[in-house]
Amino acid sequence: MTSTDAHADLTLEQAGQAFLTGVTFQDEAFFHAVTTKLRHEDPVHWVEHPDFNPFYVLTRHADILDVELHPAEFLNAPRAILGHKAADEQRALQGHLVKSLVQMDDPEHRLHRNLTADWFLPKNLAKLQGRLDELAQRSVQQMVDAGGEVDFARDIAMQYPLYVILAILGLPETDYPRMLQLTQELFGAEDPDFKREDDAMASLIQTVAEFVAYFDGITADRQAHPTEDLASVIANAMVEGNPIGHKEQLGYYIIAATAGHDTTSNSMSGGMHALISNPDQLARLQADPSLMPTAIDEMIRWTSPVKHFMRTATVDYDIRGTTVKAGQDVLLSYWPANRDEDVFADPFTFDVGRTPNKHLAFGFGIHYCLGAMLARMEMKSLFGALLPRLQHVELAGEPQLTRSTFVSGHKHLPIRYQLS
Repeated sequence: MTSTDAHADLTLEQAGQAFLTGVTFQDEAFFHAVTTKLRHEDPVHWVEHPDFNPFYVLTRHADILDVELHPAEFLNAPRAILGHKAADEQRALQGHLVKSLVQMDDPEHRLHRNLTADWFLPKNLAKLQGRLDELAQRSVQQMVDAGGEVDFARDIAMQYPLYVILAILGLPETDYPRMLQLTQELFGAEDPDFKREDDAMASLIQTVAEFVAYFDGITADRQAHPTEDLASVIANAMVEGNPIGHKEQLGYYIIAATAGHDTTSNSMSGGMHALISNPDQLARLQADPSLMPTAIDEMIRWTSPVKHFMRTATVDYDIRGTTVKAGQDVLLSYWPANRDEDVFADPFTFDVGRTPNKHLAFGFGIHYCLGAMLARMEMKSLFGALLPRLQHVELAGEPQLTRSTFVSGHKHLPIRYQLS
């Protein structure tokens, strides 16, 4: 799956199967060829496979926005993320392994989101700016010390946001490598570099078990000795006068510790790759730092780290002339929606000055990402510290993407560079 032209004759049915394996997401050219075909010819496409419960896949921006804006008609429950039938069956029998905001609908979603919403208000995030800049300078110094060659994904982009979010949680730095490993195993259960064993579901269960053991220890500590960190908020959270449930508590820890850095690191790595691939845009941004906010959003649009979420219809609902029946599922495919020609001029052009940029990489509506502003701040600090000193940069090897249908991006981005 390396050539767009070689797959131009794919049938629509074959194109729909592309969403079922993370291998597809490791080949950007192929993925975008497939999804462009669907977006143009069958934007509400029915997918069937013996190993998966069937679903519609949506690839147009307007259709995904429509679903996001109707949370009563399209629920996150029972499956918020695409998985095999076996995973669906296990969840139906035993419930979610953990339950985060991703798996919740209102009013439960609203009540739990409100527990930490104040932490992500602009006035509170502004207090972190000094720490973000300090960590950004540390990352640049790390590149100086590396002597002109580094794996930007592994050594810089994966580390910087990890330090930010785990510091907010209040976890000790000695635990950061373990959190990174568990995050990669959680989102990369299909990836040969990250999975524990060939059975992705078994790998996932083992990883979650380690998260549970770790965060149960954190809860016990913060309940006995609460501090000012986010972990203390979660450990002592109350919902309508009752302590937060165990699965919900673990879900909060895990989504903060994983989604809080993995998605941002993917945007950073993908953004650097895009700048290397488009040297005119790199030069433009270096010459005009005022473009940094639009450049950051373009990097996020370009990479779309969260590749999909699932929704289940509660009523018969018309989407572009197709009736999605109550009980049927839809897959919201964000990456192709962020290449929709109806919304973005020259969508396959990386443009650091793109405005407007109505990408859906953070979702929309009530499930809009809590950490969206923090992610933008982190990226602005890192690239703001790096680009003024970056005199030359090029690839030093083959970039590699994670094998995952859910959250994916660069796991390796070897670069060669000169810094002032």
